[in-house]
Amino acid sequence: MYLLMVLAAAVSFTVGGIYMKLSQGLSHLTPSLLVYVFFCAGASLQTLAMRKSELGVTYIFILGLEAVLALLFGVFFFKETYSFLKLLGVSLIVAGIIFLRTSNS
Repeated sequence: MYLLMVLAAAVSFTVGGIYMKLSQGLSHLTPSLLVYVFFCAGASLQTLAMRKSELGVTYIFILGLEAVLALLFGVFFFKETYSFLKLLGVSLIVAGIIFLRTSNS
């Protein structure tokens, strides 16, 4: 259940980030409202995930997943560029998440 909550929180925050971009600086009403809807949903899911886990580990886990998802969404939906260094950075984030989770067991 923990992993499902963490994944759902990361997806919610990432979708909120997509709407941040689509809102063009909160200048378009519908995407601007959806920013808050998805961020509130993400925060709620993160709160539920933290009930029985460490704050730092869960927080970083969600932020790391969000970073990976944001890069993927940026590349695939917004045609943003990626480079070897960006991919290396994301790989290091994923490695950090794995280290945090395995040290928590």
